[in-house]
Amino acid sequence: MPYRIAVLDDWQRNALLLADWSAVQARADVVVFHDHMQDDEAAQRLRDFDALCLMRERMAMPRALIEALPRLKLLCTTGPRHRTLDYDAAAERGIPVLAAAGTEDGNSSTIELAWGLILSLARRLPDEVQTMRSGGWQTRPGRVLRGKTIGLVGLGRQGKQMVPVAQAFGMKVLAWSTNLTPEDAAAAGAEYATKEELFSRSDVVSLHLVLSQRSRGIIGRDDLQRMKPDAVLVNTARAALVDGDALYEHLSQSRIAGVAIDVFEQEPLAADHRLRALPNVILTPHLGYATQEQLAGFYRGTVANLLAHLP
Repeated sequence: MPYRIAVLDDWQRNALLLADWSAVQARADVVVFHDHMQDDEAAQRLRDFDALCLMRERMAMPRALIEALPRLKLLCTTGPRHRTLDYDAAAERGIPVLAAAGTEDGNSSTIELAWGLILSLARRLPDEVQTMRSGGWQTRPGRVLRGKTIGLVGLGRQGKQMVPVAQAFGMKVLAWSTNLTPEDAAAAGAEYATKEELFSRSDVVSLHLVLSQRSRGIIGRDDLQRMKPDAVLVNTARAALVDGDALYEHLSQSRIAGVAIDVFEQEPLAADHRLRALPNVILTPHLGYATQEQLAGFYRGTVANLLAHLP
């Protein structure tokens, strides 16, 4: 049988458009999947493939699935590390895992989206756009960012990029993380705050932490209770950083003004998920890194990795 390659979770149908796959297609059969496979069907649908191309963490690759694919010889991923891929299981079967890094443009893509969401919350853009579409006019006033305080939970590679934009808007910048020092915060242009101070003083709280066992659930009920009633929360990092039940409770009872979320525990988000029904929530389908520039870099890197390892 010919060597077969599966390109998974190409939801936007971009994989074959953003990179030149012709050299790969000359040596192997390439099949692109545009839907998201459930765990119980993936083993059956992928059992006849020699190589799998994974987009970030859109599809989990646990030990059980790796062991259920008899022909699997190569895994190509995108991004620095695939959190839901069992590297040990792949290594035990002698399956190389190759990562494509993407582009420098991807370093700013999530930050740009975060500011888009902040502005959308401040000016109530989704509601006002829908009002216009339905023939109406202004409904409620928005708020300016100048003079407000933004609290950055995490001041690493992503969080630091938030600071100059906030300053351009005339905002005061607070920052906190478990390892952040006042000196490091000041060097990045922010004021160090304790976690309690950040949540109680901020008009906007934006999350920029890496998910780990230590940071899972790091934003809990007590933190949300400290937020001002007219404050908003933006999460473009990882859903599991926040206690989901506590967040839903605060939103459904309007204890905080609103939330914008780009990341979810299960993706794609279920059609009947409880967050979809709340009027004070802006939801986007994990658009942070899903830009033309970043995806093109990912797919070009994937093609290069495949060409280097095809028989």
